[in-house]
Amino acid sequence: MPDSESAARLEGHAALSHFLLSPGVTHLNHGSYGALPKAVALEQDRWHMQLEADPTSFFQYVSPGAIRDSAATAAAHFGGAAKDWVFCENATAAVNSVLASLPLEAGDTIATTSHAYGAVMNAMRIWAARRGARVNAIDLPLFVESDDQVCDLLAASLAPETKLLVIDHITSATALLLPVARIVEAAHRIGIPVLVDGAHAPGQIALDVPALKADWYTGNAHKWLFAPKGCGLLWTAPQQQAVTRPTVLSHGAFEGYTQAFDWIGTRDVTPWLCLQAAATAHAGFGGPHLMARNKALSDRAAERLAAEFRASPSAPAAMRAAMASLAFGPLENREPAVLRRRLLEEFGLVAPVHGFGGQLWVRISAQVYNEEADYSRLATALAALLDR
Repeated sequence: MPDSESAARLEGHAALSHFLLSPGVTHLNHGSYGALPKAVALEQDRWHMQLEADPTSFFQYVSPGAIRDSAATAAAHFGGAAKDWVFCENATAAVNSVLASLPLEAGDTIATTSHAYGAVMNAMRIWAARRGARVNAIDLPLFVESDDQVCDLLAASLAPETKLLVIDHITSATALLLPVARIVEAAHRIGIPVLVDGAHAPGQIALDVPALKADWYTGNAHKWLFAPKGCGLLWTAPQQQAVTRPTVLSHGAFEGYTQAFDWIGTRDVTPWLCLQAAATAHAGFGGPHLMARNKALSDRAAERLAAEFRASPSAPAAMRAAMASLAFGPLENREPAVLRRRLLEEFGLVAPVHGFGGQLWVRISAQVYNEEADYSRLATALAALLDR
């Protein structure tokens, strides 16, 4: 991987040589699935070879300590102690574990926002229905103006029967960067515990999880931190660890929080063991400089698309990181899935196109391998696909 001094020379298309991405596609969707650097792929191959050479010894003697080493890496980069960090396949799995652990009763409420991730919303509704509880999706505007607006709306909507608030750090459909520390503080004032869905946060923004004072925080290292797919993280505040268990209960279920999550049966743990390699790759591409560079590139691209198409960003630049979602008018007869497929097949572009709140949205991401020309190509493609 490049060191921090050479990272600037590798910004833009020059950095593509360090990734496994197809050179025939312009990748503007880092936010959904991430992208794996070659150096991290090689590290995962090394772990795979060690695992398959002697699976019994690996799972009995190597894996337990290696997982805890990776937890220490998580603590070093995102705060807290290694014992507070566990791994799972993704943030959705972590959310399900917290929901399954929660002592919900009939009449209780789980609160969230109308911008919550669809899979997480499904999980909340199913777990609530099983216990006779309900989900209160607090309505946020499609186009948010300020942190104060979000905090005021949430504070006015939280009720005493609310047993958990699930809040995104960075929303998926609308790419909003929410003021989670303020939201947690407001919820705690009335005794409501908070689970932060930070699926998009690690590697996209600077992160000190304990400082947010949430009860649970989950994120994906395989999105913006360059880890292999299946590297989800869960931090649990010490006072919540006694009740927090994975959805799959196995040998460690009665041994404590970390033991319960570290072993739920035979599975591929190599993505977790590559966390240090992923963090090294992120630092090699610039670390804090990379995150600032990506945000600036995303902001410029969003401004251009908004001006050319009279599209509406979901929020001001201060409430965004390295992603931006823009609404291109009412859905009407336009099919997002068809437009998304045509972007790929006709123009070689990968970018999320989706419907939300009756609007047609395009979400862009900015990563080290992107440059201004990529968004020029997107603008040309959208001009051809959309009737302005």
